[in-house]
Amino acid sequence: MRSDAPRLLPILRSRHQADLLTMLLLHPENRYTVADLVRRLSIPQATVSKEVQRLAEAGIVTTEVVGRSRLIQPDTRSRLVPPLTELITLTYGPHVVVADEFAVLQNVELVVIFGSWAARYHGQRGLPPNDIDVLVVGAPDRIAMYDAAQRAEARLGRPVNPTVCAPEQWARPTEPFIQEIVSRPYEIVLDHRAEVDGSPA
Repeated sequence: MRSDAPRLLPILRSRHQADLLTMLLLHPENRYTVADLVRRLSIPQATVSKEVQRLAEAGIVTTEVVGRSRLIQPDTRSRLVPPLTELITLTYGPHVVVADEFAVLQNVELVVIFGSWAARYHGQRGLPPNDIDVLVVGAPDRIAMYDAAQRAEARLGRPVNPTVCAPEQWARPTEPFIQEIVSRPYEIVLDHRAEVDGSPA
């Protein structure tokens, strides 16, 4: 299945390519199998295999066969990787960076990115986003939440604006602000609802 050129960085071939680069480059210490990437990104296996082969031929990733698996990791020795990582972080990285930094928060059910970044990520035309709007569903410690936002800002080079709403407000949106969020594209970057319910995540 072919995806269109991504709105956040149209010089890339597809959203699949963008998501794959984001997963690999923003976690350079991790080694992934093709199956890992297929599961995490919901991309067809054939597409992942072809993209990995292209990246390996370009010297952006390394691959190592261990047993029956091929392990994939960014080639940190390549001069191409640091500038490409910065470019991907600034454009496609917000959902990964926000997930990384907000994962430490307690008493949170969901972390959602909304606004212009989410719209571009889901393919809507428009100007490049200047900031990242984040909705935290739950009752987080406010100081910890703003600390997480500052860490995300430092990595993304743009403001990260967190807002809090109660779980019942998200589940039954009656306030105009929440209704507007759910009526437009948004991206859930962390989902702890299964953990909150006490069932397996």
